[in-house]
Amino acid sequence: MIIALVIIGFIFLIGIFFYNSLIGKKNQVTNAFSAIDVMLKKRFDLIPNLVEVVKQYTTYEQGTLTKIVELRSKAGSPDISNAEKADLDAQLSSSVKGLMVNIENYPDLKANTNFINLQTTWTESEEQIAAARRTYNASVTDYNNSIMMFPGSLFAGMLNFQPIAVLETAAEERKNISAKELFNN
Repeated sequence: MIIALVIIGFIFLIGIFFYNSLIGKKNQVTNAFSAIDVMLKKRFDLIPNLVEVVKQYTTYEQGTLTKIVELRSKAGSPDISNAEKADLDAQLSSSVKGLMVNIENYPDLKANTNFINLQTTWTESEEQIAAARRTYNASVTDYNNSIMMFPGSLFAGMLNFQPIAVLETAAEERKNISAKELFNN
């Protein structure tokens, strides 16, 4: 009887350990995504300034600038899911990359101090977002490993912990960039 109680108590303590470990890992994932969210907010706040500077110096296609502003507005909505934020981020990245490539056609803009400062800030912001994404994916991988590997999988299944998807780069963004094609436009 005592041995059975000791075994049950031991299993219970192991269960508590795994439960707390899984909760901690899940909270790390949430925290890592929050860091991405903060970086995206910074990016979305920076974009209107970049667009304003570009507007002052170019007669660039109004549709692209409008699309960027619309995406930024959607991203600021409190009612969107994390998946929708990631999708808006991908669309915005693509639009702004196109804008930056077309800016190459405006030498006065490239020499403007305000634009140079905004471009530097933009680059730093993109690097921070990339680092935050790497941290998020590492946290997700750690969490997923914990719930998929034995013996954690036993407890995760009983406690209904589900795998979380890592952030992936869109296939379009994985293509190599051809400098020759950029300059032939």
